[in-house]
Amino acid sequence: MAGQWIDIAASDGGSFRGYLALPASGKGPGIVLCQEIFGINEYIRDVADHYAEEGYVVLAPDLFWRIKPGIELGYGDEDLEQAFELFEKFDNETGMEDITAAVRTLRTRDEVAGKVGALGFCLGGRLAYLATFRSGVDCAVAYYGVTIDEYLDDAAKIKVPLAMHFAAEDQFAPMDKVEKIQAAFVDRDSVEIYIYPGVDHGFARPASQHYHKPSALMAHHRSIALFRRNMGPHYDFSTLWDKHCEYEFATRDVDATMKTMVAEPYVNHIPTMTGGVGYQDLRRFYKHHFIPKTPKDTTLIPISRTIGQGILVDELLFCFTHDIEIDWMLPGLAPTGKRVEIPLVAIVKFRGDKLYNEHIYWDQASVLVQIGALDPKGLPVAGIETANKLIDESLPSNTLMQNWSKSEGKD
Repeated sequence: MAGQWIDIAASDGGSFRGYLALPASGKGPGIVLCQEIFGINEYIRDVADHYAEEGYVVLAPDLFWRIKPGIELGYGDEDLEQAFELFEKFDNETGMEDITAAVRTLRTRDEVAGKVGALGFCLGGRLAYLATFRSGVDCAVAYYGVTIDEYLDDAAKIKVPLAMHFAAEDQFAPMDKVEKIQAAFVDRDSVEIYIYPGVDHGFARPASQHYHKPSALMAHHRSIALFRRNMGPHYDFSTLWDKHCEYEFATRDVDATMKTMVAEPYVNHIPTMTGGVGYQDLRRFYKHHFIPKTPKDTTLIPISRTIGQGILVDELLFCFTHDIEIDWMLPGLAPTGKRVEIPLVAIVKFRGDKLYNEHIYWDQASVLVQIGALDPKGLPVAGIETANKLIDESLPSNTLMQNWSKSEGKD
């Protein structure tokens, strides 16, 4: 999803460039993306494209245009030195005027439907914070914003939702300063402050030596949740997931299944590590190893469904007869003809109005017990009993605990 460069009219005359990324639908709420100290480099453009895939019209203005327009830096020592020089020369006041100009530009574009938010990293995190009361945005997200503690006198001016992400080991936004920020917003439900333990500045940037994928994923989910709650877009994830499952298990249509997903999706069946990453591998998996290798009598019995911002969690019973070799669940094991019923959990994430990934969990030991491939004697595992107890809580608990009887009657 390649973006384009556009011109932004500066409030004091002249113009500067900004990288504009559009969602597949062509329209959506707007986000002004405030850069790090490395310019509008490949990483910032990737972030813009990512949020465009989530359904937003994203504009990343070149905030160093008054110093060195068009600068794009990497993360080596020489580039880092130059980045800090640019940071020292950066004027916060004119920078905020340029962000306001970018907000104004988004609000006048036909592609922007509804509200406009701000998103920023490092220097941009501070600017996104300031944009909540200086640039007229409707909400904002700030990643490891530097020197935000110096602007807490203006905290009362913030009337829009704001999320801030901080790294516990960050020397540029240390915890003593983060604690001051927390204190300033302690009674503000509309301001969310998250601290990520054991990680450092730049944890969300893949090229950073401090990149920490679990924290980056969690922070992104929280960021998207804030944007969706306050600006949209809102999608019917439940219907989309049901249609995806219909194509997998009922009509067994590979291409229709793939059309419910983003351009480069992935699926991971956690117990067996089967699935695929990217369109080609996942289509191959679906076509040759999943759809034709799933028993015809497979039944999905829903137990519960939880839907959040960009995520869906299904709890269900997965039932089938083991009458073919099931590549993705029981690879290498010949069919036994045995009936299997297991609890299964699907955690599905979305980007925009498409599926992005699936993490599928089940108890492999229970499957192996039910097909006779694992003797449960002396092991803390169970067969179909796990499925039975899921739908009937009155069935006995703790039957695998040999010490359970010893606590009877004890206080």
